[in-house]
Amino acid sequence: MIDIKLIRNDVENVISKLNTRGKDFGYLRQVLELDNERRDLIGRVEALKKERNDASKLVGQLKREGKDCTAVLASVATIGDDLQADDQKINELEEKIRQILLSTPNILHESVPIGKDETENPEIRRFMEPTKFAFEPKSHYELGEKLGIIDFERAAKITGARFVIYKGLGARLERALIAFMMDLHAKNGYTEIIPPFIVNRESMTATGQLPKFEEEAFKLVNGNGDWFLNPTAEVPTINMHRNEILEHSQLPLKYCSYTMAFRSEAGSAGKDSRGLIRTHQFNKVELIKFTAPETSYDELESMLKESELVLQLLKLPYHVISLCSGDMGFSMAKTYDIEVWLPSQKTYREIGSISNAEDYQARRGNIRMRRSKDAKPEFVHTLNGSGLAVGRTWVAIAENYQQPDGSIKIPDVLIPYMGCEYIK
Repeated sequence: MIDIKLIRNDVENVISKLNTRGKDFGYLRQVLELDNERRDLIGRVEALKKERNDASKLVGQLKREGKDCTAVLASVATIGDDLQADDQKINELEEKIRQILLSTPNILHESVPIGKDETENPEIRRFMEPTKFAFEPKSHYELGEKLGIIDFERAAKITGARFVIYKGLGARLERALIAFMMDLHAKNGYTEIIPPFIVNRESMTATGQLPKFEEEAFKLVNGNGDWFLNPTAEVPTINMHRNEILEHSQLPLKYCSYTMAFRSEAGSAGKDSRGLIRTHQFNKVELIKFTAPETSYDELESMLKESELVLQLLKLPYHVISLCSGDMGFSMAKTYDIEVWLPSQKTYREIGSISNAEDYQARRGNIRMRRSKDAKPEFVHTLNGSGLAVGRTWVAIAENYQQPDGSIKIPDVLIPYMGCEYIK
């Protein structure tokens, strides 16, 4: 959530910065109007309370002196009703402001390149050159179905489209990747987390999924009516510290979180309808950091390198891009995407996003830190990064390590997890 003080100080500057996202945020002028009305009412309430207190003192004095206080009592007879009406109006104004701010995205960091959409995302660096073959490479789903290690048809029978069954060495590869990623990040100082796969409304709101994207979430119809299937490990892991005050000496807090994620893929009809690129359910390893504001961008760069290391050890070609203003996520101030090379598509596809939300999520979730015992609490900065999307890593291995006979070679670092060198 944007700090309302920024709007009070210079609403036009806030609007100008947000407009780089490619939309018009002029509605924030209404927030300033509502806030001014609210502050005027608060001043009126304080004046009425003072008037009532002064009258109460005068009534006491008159009674002690044996004088008539009827007129004084009459003058403040309606103050209670006025206060109640003003308090209700203040609460209504505060809720209107809150709803507007909850539906407003984060202000972008000054280093974010200006651009209209994903076609204007600049490349930062590359690792390895795209894989070349002496034969026509197959897609991961062609390879997987022929090898009998994935089954979309039976998954559709069980549930519906965009689900998959991993079988045999295909299931083992998925499991091996989860273990490999968790082991790697744990060695880099991250605490392993396996959170609940169901999250509540407060958690979804704190990280920015609600209220704006509620229609895209999977909501459970039973339970308390406000439960959702987890869309990404960022949600439950960041909310571990909702409404908490952390000690500055604890920071950065680093978590490596494994979850199963669920996405409705709204608006993706016809896109990647075959295969594992867009499924409703997938495994994900996510990196989460809670940092002090002054170190968050150094921590963002280190998180990016830690995510890249996964692909480097797997020896998979990728490049890193910086998302431009028109392609940025709702809650984020700056984002890098890692895109892995997919031979069947002859292009790079996203396999991970590494982002700094600054204090946007912390403000929504009331996550603060204290620099010393007597210091005033401050909002932390929250960062999240894919470490990585497991299904898409499975895809990248299958396609980049495919052999002429249709088998798949196992990357060297995964052989200890797999217990074999090829999937045949």
